[in-house]
Amino acid sequence: MTLVFEVSDRLYEAAQEWADRRLEDIDTAMETKVEQALLEIEHLVSQSHEVEFEVDGREVRYEPTEELAALLRRQAEESGTDESTVLKMHVDLYANAFLDEVKDEDQPAGTPVE
Repeated sequence: MTLVFEVSDRLYEAAQEWADRRLEDIDTAMETKVEQALLEIEHLVSQSHEVEFEVDGREVRYEPTEELAALLRRQAEESGTDESTVLKMHVDLYANAFLDEVKDEDQPAGTPVE
């Protein structure tokens, strides 16, 4: 079962920030952010350490492991939505999780930058 969803504005903005900080283009950053989120989700559910997916602009195509597919199916039934929407919500939760924790402007004056 291949799931397809469009990334949220939140995830797109996190990818854009990631791109700006690392001088990457948005497509590369989007792939990085989506991969990070999918890896975290799959690892928690299935202990998987690899994911294969496609990103085309803001559209993501992903075939989850059997364990994740079963979880998404249950959650979709409970919430009255579909599996793609549930996966999108999980991915969106990780949208900002992998950005640097402290932004330069949030540091007190005189704090060394690492």
